Amino acid sequence: MIRSIVTADSLALTPDIGRTYVRPMIPVGNSHQRQRPGGPGQEGRPGPTIVRMDTAMTERAALVALLRRPRVNWSETALDIQDNGSAKAVLDRTVGHSDTLFPDDSTTDLIDAAATEIVGWQADGIGVHAFFDATYPAQLLGIREMPPLLFSRGDLRLHDRAVAVVGSRRASADGLRIARAVATTLAGRGVTVVSGLASGIDTAAHSAALEAGGRTVAVIGTGIRRYYPPDNRRLQDHIADVGLLISQFWPDAPPSRQSFPMRNAVMSGYAVATVVVEAGETSGARIQARLALQHGRPVVLTSQVMRCDWARAFAENPGVYVVHGTAQLLEAVDDILSYQPTEAGLENFPDFALR
Repeated sequence: MIRSIVTADSLALTPDIGRTYVRPMIPVGNSHQRQRPGGPGQEGRPGPTIVRMDTAMTERAALVALLRRPRVNWSETALDIQDNGSAKAVLDRTVGHSDTLFPDDSTTDLIDAAATEIVGWQADGIGVHAFFDATYPAQLLGIREMPPLLFSRGDLRLHDRAVAVVGSRRASADGLRIARAVATTLAGRGVTVVSGLASGIDTAAHSAALEAGGRTVAVIGTGIRRYYPPDNRRLQDHIADVGLLISQFWPDAPPSRQSFPMRNAVMSGYAVATVVVEAGETSGARIQARLALQHGRPVVLTSQVMRCDWARAFAENPGVYVVHGTAQLLEAVDDILSYQPTEAGLENFPDFALR
């Protein structure tokens, strides 16, 4: 049996707050609409966007306004909202004080501007999910690197039975073959294949899952309107059409050195386990393996990655499987998926179950 492991260490490039989140008691919903003026001579002429503000939209817009502040720590902001029970309350407290970043703005103006921005994203087919929304993936609430805001394209499922498949961008022929075999095997078990849409192992895993008729989720390290790498533009659009695309960054955000390790943390948290196919000493896949154990998720190492010194040492940790071939992979996956939510580090979220 795998022992869940949660430590105080965290990826240096991601916010470290050391807290488990519980959704504040905020009503949720998506009531909004865009209205056009309809007076004489105005037919067909675009007018100002008018947003119908319910409590959920107000809270979501207040969160966006808070996160739009320059140099803001997103995790500390989420913690502040959790402690106060309301994003608007935090914004009200922040606005108008001489020592804040908003001395000349009103709460109403900031919320209206943020709500208009949210409606624009939604009109572009982008899902917007605050950490207190019912649509936010419950499994991410239990990780310390939880992004307070997620953007999505595609089919976001509340109970997604998913396993991450990760590895090197500069993959070997053997690594690509193994990645495809792993993804095909998982898809055949009805398991969602999660990866990061990078070149190499990620691309092989996504493509194989789709070819097998399975579901795949791409957790990307850029804004959701960006295509990175550019060669995966068609694959990214296809995943958004038939699977799910997730980003924790503003929709137009470019890639950065920090964004990819942050993406790995979310990928680990979204999945119930991580399979590492091939990864060097400094790769993002190695970072994700470490984070997965910190999140209480099992890690599966293939025979290919076991050629690396780091993997042989890492395999000594509780919660790590080493598999040689498809038969052992199936055995490990079936073992992992048979766990109850408490054994997957999700004891605080009874609404999340492996079904």
